[in-house]
Amino acid sequence: MKMPLPITELFDILPHRYPFLLIDRVLSLSKDPHEKNAVDTVLRAIKNVTFNEPFFQGHFPGNPIMPGVLIVEAMAQAAALLAYKPKPGGGRWTFYILSIDKAKFRKLVTPGDQLILEVRCLKDKGTLFVFEGLAKVGDDLVAEAEIMAKMV
Repeated sequence: MKMPLPITELFDILPHRYPFLLIDRVLSLSKDPHEKNAVDTVLRAIKNVTFNEPFFQGHFPGNPIMPGVLIVEAMAQAAALLAYKPKPGGGRWTFYILSIDKAKFRKLVTPGDQLILEVRCLKDKGTLFVFEGLAKVGDDLVAEAEIMAKMV
């Protein structure tokens, strides 16, 4: 992948579309995630949080807060980008979350914030992965989780 990776190129990798595509741009990739011993490869991406997000109408009226589960979903989408590799014979892999562990929410995320998502591959078994995900606003850690996922 060439960096930065704009949103238009994400459409070729992720199946998500509005209103559920939670990555706006990939900023960096620390090394090729498919080279031998690529564990600890880190992908950094951003999600711009705007008041126009549909979930803010109900979460919460007069006090808009991004739901923690959507912050974890943004980390999982970044993880899917990190795990991405072309499918033999064409087509697209589907990336399914198997478990979420050690999730912690440390600060509120509100309209105007820019989430910096960092995902690191902890285990790569070919189609089964474990990732560490961090979400930051500026230098502040707002959420973290360990995500296990499978590509099928």
